[in-house]
Amino acid sequence: MGALRDPTVRTATIAMADWPKGQPPLRVALLSDLHVAGPDMPPERLARIVTQVNALRPDLVLIAGDLVSDKRVSTHRYAETEAVAPLGGLRARHGVVAVLGNHDHWRNTAGMRRALEANRVTVLSNSVTRRAGLILAGADDDFTGRADPAALIRAVAPLTGPVVTLSHSPDIVPDLPERFGLVLAGHTHCGQVALPLIGRPATMSRYGDRFACGLIREGARTIVVGAGLGTSVLPIRIGAPPDLWLIELTAPAAPATAAAAR
Repeated sequence: MGALRDPTVRTATIAMADWPKGQPPLRVALLSDLHVAGPDMPPERLARIVTQVNALRPDLVLIAGDLVSDKRVSTHRYAETEAVAPLGGLRARHGVVAVLGNHDHWRNTAGMRRALEANRVTVLSNSVTRRAGLILAGADDDFTGRADPAALIRAVAPLTGPVVTLSHSPDIVPDLPERFGLVLAGHTHCGQVALPLIGRPATMSRYGDRFACGLIREGARTIVVGAGLGTSVLPIRIGAPPDLWLIELTAPAAPATAAAAR
C-alpha cells in the first residue's frame, strides 16, 4: 500500500543570498503532514521515520505542520502528547522548528503547541528565530486564515542574513517579497492521488498546480513542497508516495575571475 511505504528522501542543493561569510553548508531536513492517526500513521511508524531522519544527520529539522489527522475513517485518534512524542527523538545540532497546520488548529491549537514544545520543538507563529546564521520565518496556517505575511515582513526587516520561510501551505508565496527567497511547505500532499493522464484531482491550493509538488523556481525564489508523510481524508496514496526532503543550503557560487574565464 503506497501510504505505508518508507518515505522517499528527496534532495536538493540551494544557494542562499546573504549567506554568512565563511559559514559551511547546512543540511536541513523538511518533514510535513505527519497526520498521526490509525490505520496508516501510528506513533510507532513515526518513530521509525524519526530514526530514518536521524540517519541523514541533518543540522536542522523543519516541520511544516499537520501533525495530526482526524479523518472520519481513522481507526484510532491519538492525543496530541502521544502523537508527537516520537519527535522528541529527533537529533539535529541546531534543533527542530515547526509551524502548525490546519488539522492542528482544528484539533487543539494550544494543546499541539504544548505537546511540541514538551518535545523540544520550537513552534513559530508569524514570528522568526535565528538558527545557524539563518533567519527562520515561520508563518501560521494560511488555509485557516491565520497566516500574517505583514507580520513576517516586519519581523524580518531589521535583521540581516538569509531568510528561510517555513509555512504549512505554499499559498503564502505570492504575499511575500523577494527577500523571502526560500519557502518550505507541505499541505498539498503532492495531490495524494496523482493519476496518469488525469493528474491530481485536488491539491487543496487556491493556485491549482502552481505549488502542487516538489522543487519550484520562480525567478530568484525557490519553493519546496513536500508530499508529506501521512494521509488526509482517506489512508491511501496513488502516484504520490510519502516523502521528506534533505536540503543543503549553501553560499552562491563565486563568480568566475577574468583569468579563469580565459
